[in-house]
Amino acid sequence: MNIYVVRPGDSIWSISRRFGVPQERIIAVNALRPEQSLVAGQSLVIPTTERAYRIVPGDSLWTISQRFGISVNSIVQLNDILNPETIYPGMIIRIPENSKNYGVIETNGFIQPSTAERERAIVSDVGTYLTYITPFSHHVTEKGELVPLRDETIIEMGRNSRAAPLLSVTNISGANFDTNLISGLLNNESIQDTLIDNIIKAMDEGEYYGAVIDFERIPPSDREKYDSFLEKLVSRAHPLGYVIGTALAPKTYDVTSGAWHGAHDYASHGRIVDFVIIMTYEWGWSGGPPMAVAPLSEVRKVINYAVSVIPSKKILMGIPMYGYDWTLPYTPGGEFAESIGHQEAVNRARRYGAEIKFDERAQSPYFNYVDEEGRQHVVWFEDARSIQAKYKLVNEYDLRGVSYWTLSQPFPQNWYILNNMFEITKVIPAE
Repeated sequence: MNIYVVRPGDSIWSISRRFGVPQERIIAVNALRPEQSLVAGQSLVIPTTERAYRIVPGDSLWTISQRFGISVNSIVQLNDILNPETIYPGMIIRIPENSKNYGVIETNGFIQPSTAERERAIVSDVGTYLTYITPFSHHVTEKGELVPLRDETIIEMGRNSRAAPLLSVTNISGANFDTNLISGLLNNESIQDTLIDNIIKAMDEGEYYGAVIDFERIPPSDREKYDSFLEKLVSRAHPLGYVIGTALAPKTYDVTSGAWHGAHDYASHGRIVDFVIIMTYEWGWSGGPPMAVAPLSEVRKVINYAVSVIPSKKILMGIPMYGYDWTLPYTPGGEFAESIGHQEAVNRARRYGAEIKFDERAQSPYFNYVDEEGRQHVVWFEDARSIQAKYKLVNEYDLRGVSYWTLSQPFPQNWYILNNMFEITKVIPAE
């Protein structure tokens, strides 16, 4: 796999000739429309091709894998080799493209229920690349109940792809996370017991694999009570075979103040639960000043702290599947930025004749344009380069894997790069 940045004058045909890869493969991997022109600065994934190899005396799958810089498992899978001892000199095998050299990871994708048709389309496209799929979310009530969520189609489609469903539990009330709601729950043992009963019941009835607890805007004074709640939940869930994870706000040291960060105790969560999802995004957010949503320089600081207090194999690093389009000049409290996906960002650059640039420190693409009303805009988003950089960080820190927020915006390049770099764990056995 190569990543190529489009230059002025490039076409799919010229890039195809340059790399010796059929146009149809480039179009398919990048979900391009042949009638549309390419955008200067646009990143394209260029798939490489497999080759044939004749085995010679002394060869083993291990020596062949080392010669070509690939994994033994990738050779076994491509050639349907049931017993490695059965290869012999003169046998011709297929050597896969240089891939899956970055290890084995787990992946989770959050998905917000919409329509059954749309849910089927999304999950059928990406389910094969997911360890877990998490419909967002079941809201807790003041009495410890869970507000029902219509997620039957998501769970069914996920299981068809062997993506294990996780129960997402939040303290959202109305349009935001509710501080009073979660504080009342954490300070009432009886309501906590009721909530835990309802979480177990929901996992039983919905055939979930486990749960993700995403409590936010918790009063810092309730930090230890949140830890205690998690300990009780885990003690109930583990004997039944369920896994429990939490979602944590990003921070670079043990912040103990502030509603968003203070009550999230990294070290305790790392000890108590099976995994944590660190929400390493929203540096650039819809109501804030324009910047990369997940600048790699900042994400690295968070992960560097996280692995100092949490086992690395318990950490899923958050990855945004979206960007923002800000109208300039930015004014605090003014117009919120529009959330857009990768494909829409490139389409806008094409529509307004913008050149996509790349911030090396943030490892993120961006561009400026002027709309029909003469207003200036800046767009920050994710592309093949930024995604690859994030995956390399996962490998560098030997993390458990990644978690995507959310699956609503199509990003075909992401899934090709993920599958090229990693082997993805499936916890649901193949039938």
